[in-house]
Amino acid sequence: MHNPLNLYGEVPMDREELADAVLERAHESDGKKKLNCTEAFELAKELGVEIAEIGRTCNRRNVRICKCQLGCFA
Repeated sequence: MHNPLNLYGEVPMDREELADAVLERAHESDGKKKLNCTEAFELAKELGVEIAEIGRTCNRRNVRICKCQLGCFA
């Protein structure tokens, strides 16, 4: 089985490890899990994954992106 490398040439973490990291960083507000945009970018850099992977993980785990730097998300 081929393991693609992450941005730093390392074998990436699996989906569950990534989900755990996202959920650990997310906070709860108004009964919803949220992760602000800046934290999402920082987490992607720390973990060596693309920001899109953080976004997909947030979607799968019902974590809302907030305080978007581009104004795309409320």
